[in-house]
Amino acid sequence: MDHYAGIDVSLECSSVAIVDAHGKIVRESKVASEPAALIEWFRSSGLNLVRIGLEAGPLSQWLFAAMKEAGLSVELLETRHVRNAFKTMAVKTDRKDARGIAELMRVGWFRPVHCKSMDAQETRAILSARTLVQSKLRDIEMSLRGLLRGFGLKVGKTTENRFAGRVKELVSGHPTLQIIAESLLAVHEALLREFKVFEKRVRIMSRNDVKARLLMTTTGVGAVVSLTFGSAIDDPGRFKRSKTVGAHYGITPKKYQSGETDYTGRISKIGDRSVRVALYQAAHIILTKPVKGSTLKSWAMRLAKRIGMKKAKVALARKLAVIMHRMLVDGKPFNPAAGAAA
Repeated sequence: MDHYAGIDVSLECSSVAIVDAHGKIVRESKVASEPAALIEWFRSSGLNLVRIGLEAGPLSQWLFAAMKEAGLSVELLETRHVRNAFKTMAVKTDRKDARGIAELMRVGWFRPVHCKSMDAQETRAILSARTLVQSKLRDIEMSLRGLLRGFGLKVGKTTENRFAGRVKELVSGHPTLQIIAESLLAVHEALLREFKVFEKRVRIMSRNDVKARLLMTTTGVGAVVSLTFGSAIDDPGRFKRSKTVGAHYGITPKKYQSGETDYTGRISKIGDRSVRVALYQAAHIILTKPVKGSTLKSWAMRLAKRIGMKKAKVALARKLAVIMHRMLVDGKPFNPAAGAAA
């Protein structure tokens, strides 16, 4: 008889459950959240496991890759889909979640998630670390500006290199503010140094990555946007149509229709936020910076006159997602003449 399993992954121990083709629980246990332990537990069961499901999460891709390599029929499930399926549960426990995932495997009511390659995961780790350092750098700058403003000291517009000098100039003669400024500027200097290291590393990665070099032929797309999009897509073949890429990353409008109600809302914002941000940044650059002979910009500017600049940027971001995916599939550089018609 066929059997189906579900794993509710936790940091130390995961809850595991196996059900048969009729939904009867055959075996369940707590197993260490290690690939070797889970593989051994499933093999020791001696059952014909048709599908094993686990929810996407921080540990899931690591466990999924190891179990897949061991020959187990494992599926990575979309978290949002699983969460909605379990909303009817009056009591939520790890044990019941594992049973629920096993049941989803049995009835086939699940949406598989692509497990990214190791190269893509490493690229995303570098980009995430760069974004973290960048955000903390900005936090320090804004905190210093806010503290000084309380004493009537205005930093004003500065450059990256002149910021520290401007702050020191303002706090001169204020002993307490000098102590605060010295400490925060020391942190700012360290963060700025490390951010520049990440910037250099990202540029090197974009030059050495075939996909990134291809994507950077697109108007408005630089190193960060190309690496973000390329690592998120990972395998272009997993999308049957380029038009679905925009919806996958949450830059298409939500739709609700029931009876006499028919409502089209804002973009769904599902999927990877970093991809949405990167595509929007590229669209912003195209629409706000001087770009000569760009059919994409001409198309978006005409759209902006009808629906406004913000919506035009979102529409351009969605179009960029379609175009860039098609470039990855075909392996061809950006064609400015055909861009707006994509």
